[in-house]
Amino acid sequence: MINRKTALKIRKTHRYLGLFIGVQFLMWTISGLYFSWTDIDDIHGDQFKNSEYQPKSFQNLVSPSQLDIPGGINTIELRDINNVPHFWINNKQLYNASNGTLKQGITEDEALSIAKDHISKDLKFTSIERIFEVDKKHEYRERLLPAYVISYSNNEALKVYVSVNDGKFQTVRHRSWRWFDFLWMTHTMDYQGRDDFNTIILRGFSLLGLITVLSGFLLWYTSSLTIRKITKKKVV
Repeated sequence: MINRKTALKIRKTHRYLGLFIGVQFLMWTISGLYFSWTDIDDIHGDQFKNSEYQPKSFQNLVSPSQLDIPGGINTIELRDINNVPHFWINNKQLYNASNGTLKQGITEDEALSIAKDHISKDLKFTSIERIFEVDKKHEYRERLLPAYVISYSNNEALKVYVSVNDGKFQTVRHRSWRWFDFLWMTHTMDYQGRDDFNTIILRGFSLLGLITVLSGFLLWYTSSLTIRKITKKKVV
C-alpha cells in the first residue's frame, strides 16, 4: 500500500495539474458542445446563398486552341462574369471566351454582379473594397488574392469574397462562422493558422491531460477504503 507521504504528493500533483490545464479542458468542452449543436451548413453560410443559382450556358465561344498560351493548356474553367463568358486557364490567366482577349482582373461592378448571382436576393449590399494581403488569422486566409470584400447589411455582419484575378465567388463569412473559427482555434490550440493539429502546445497539453486522468485514478486507488480493506485482508 502506498504510504501517506506519497499519497499526499499524488494528491498535490493531481490538484495543480487540474488547475493548470483546467481552463483548456473547459475550452475543449465548450468548443466541442458548440460544434455538436451547430449545423455545419449554416456555418458555411448556405442560408445566405442563392440556392436557385445555375451556371449559365454560352454559345459561339472561341476555341481555346486559338489562344496564345505559352506552354499550352493544362487546366481550363469557364467563368460567367457579368453575363460574359471567360476562360480561366492554367489557374493564372483570364480570357474573354467570346473574342479571346486577355483580361487583367475584374472590376468592382463585375464582382458585385458575381456576388449577386450567388447571394440571396433579400440581402442589401453596403460596401466593397479590395484586399491584397491577409495574415494567417484572417477569415479569408489561404485563398486567392487580391480579392474584393463585399459587405451586406444584416445581423450577421455578412461579407462575401470574390477573387480579382479569376472572377470566382470564393466564400461567405458571418458572425456564426467567426465564433466557430475562434472556438476551433481554442480546440486545436493553433493560434496562428487554426488548422494545425501537430503543434507542440497541443501535444503538451494532451500529455498533461493524460497524466492528470491517470493521477486521478491513482489518487482514487490510494484513498479508497475498499482498496485498503482488500489490501489488509491480503496481508492478514
